[in-house]
Amino acid sequence: MAIQTKDSLSGFIASDPQLTFTGNGEARFYARIGQPHARREEDGSFTKLDPTFADLVMFRKSAELAHAQFQKGDNFIAEGDVQTYPQTVDGVEVEREQFVASRIGHDNNTTRYEVHRAPERGPVERESVSRDQVVDALAARQEALDPEPDATTVAATSRATLAR
Repeated sequence: MAIQTKDSLSGFIASDPQLTFTGNGEARFYARIGQPHARREEDGSFTKLDPTFADLVMFRKSAELAHAQFQKGDNFIAEGDVQTYPQTVDGVEVEREQFVASRIGHDNNTTRYEVHRAPERGPVERESVSRDQVVDALAARQEALDPEPDATTVAATSRATLAR
């Protein structure tokens, strides 16, 4: 079976993301995104060039999740498809492109984050233990490791100490 692939896009969120709803009630995420560009110079350095901008949209539950997790300035990587649509600009109909993402995530090359994985199994049932129970258990363990000497040894040691 062949590996299924989609187009990908990386860049940064250039506008405040918007969550709207379509005519049939589906959530729609929209953000203007930018792609940074640079030119490598002969000395090995890079010259920063102007970014290019495009529209990114998502729909349904993915749109709601993206809106909750992304803000202007975030770096991302997305998977989806490029689609064109007609738009009237100054009375002239033009074709515009937008990236329709099915998945999006923060770019781990430029973003620090923590991963919170769902447990593979249900939570382990543990008995609740109070601080006093812990102290008592530690004292009992210490007592088992260092048993109190018997009374005859203590008395003999005390007499020997006093005699000196």
